[in-house]
Amino acid sequence: MNANLNDLRAILDLEPIEQNLFRGTSPKTKWQRVFGGQVIAQALGASCRTVEGRLPHSLHCYFLLLGDSRIPILYQVERLRDGRSYATRRVTAIQHGQPILSMMVSFHNDEESIFHHQVEMPVVPPPDKSPPDPFSDPQALAEMPESVRHFYELTRPVELRPIAVSPDDKHYRSNTWIRAADPLPDDPVFHLCGLAYFSDFTLLDTSMNRYGRRLGNKDMAAASLDHAMWFHRPFRADEWLLHSQDSPSAQGGRALTRGQIFKPDGTLVASVAQEGSIRLRRSSSTWGT
Repeated sequence: MNANLNDLRAILDLEPIEQNLFRGTSPKTKWQRVFGGQVIAQALGASCRTVEGRLPHSLHCYFLLLGDSRIPILYQVERLRDGRSYATRRVTAIQHGQPILSMMVSFHNDEESIFHHQVEMPVVPPPDKSPPDPFSDPQALAEMPESVRHFYELTRPVELRPIAVSPDDKHYRSNTWIRAADPLPDDPVFHLCGLAYFSDFTLLDTSMNRYGRRLGNKDMAAASLDHAMWFHRPFRADEWLLHSQDSPSAQGGRALTRGQIFKPDGTLVASVAQEGSIRLRRSSSTWGT
């Protein structure tokens, strides 16, 4: 088993402390801030450990404080509802005695429906015809603040294949192929949590497409404020998925971004939305809110 797979399994493998209470850890790196996708994935995983026979269909969360990668994160799960078709959980991620994330997760029994529709997947080159991870580009890394560059220099448990934004696209959409860097177990919870982890990688960056900037540039300060996901159809996170993203609005120092995630055959498997703080960096400011 190689380092990438070990990292992802370690991220998703929570330690039960007592009923409804779990502990998660962060990879040991120079980057002291916890990646938002990690907290989302761990909180989702904690909620799944308190529900039998159902899978999550949606999550909604707020980032409250920056996480500290040097210490564990506690996840307190509240069992709000266990109905005949739906169950609801509230998860609070805690560090230094303070909540750093609050999440609501809804679970649903699998059921048949006579109503079936979805949007079409964009026409894009396949992953084997798409360029590699842009953050392996030394020039892109050099433009980032040191604290941010440490994160992108890490070996990450996800492969990214971005597709250049079309100059004819008035919506400045981003399309990126994503998948786990190594095979995952068959347990569907692994794939749901894995996709939740991956979904935070490039989403907010989409708001900068029309300005020709990156959020990682040294003159930018940005942070995720909230995150929402809806899981529509089965998938595997260790197989290629297309994350098609756009940003319908930016104002008041905030940007809204949206994503739709497809299998290569065009099946829509998930949708995601996030609002983030986007600011020009003052010389004395720090990365984040």
